[in-house]
Amino acid sequence: MDKEYKYYMDNQKKFLEKYSGKVIVIKDESVVGVYDDEPSAYQDAISKFELGTFLIQRCVSEKEGIQTFHSRVILH
Repeated sequence: MDKEYKYYMDNQKKFLEKYSGKVIVIKDESVVGVYDDEPSAYQDAISKFELGTFLIQRCVSEKEGIQTFHSRVILH
């Protein structure tokens, strides 16, 4: 997860320009999905990837507060 989170932080400005307010799924230092909400991102990601291999990240500025959802966390 550290690799994916670092990739997000290193590219945050670019991601904010392109995906502001959206939720992205990052796997292997690549954006593999864009969603309107975390549950949709999670459901789609677990149908494609093994838990613990991707990062779900809402694209917001640091002022808005960054929320990170690691794929080992299960949402109910």
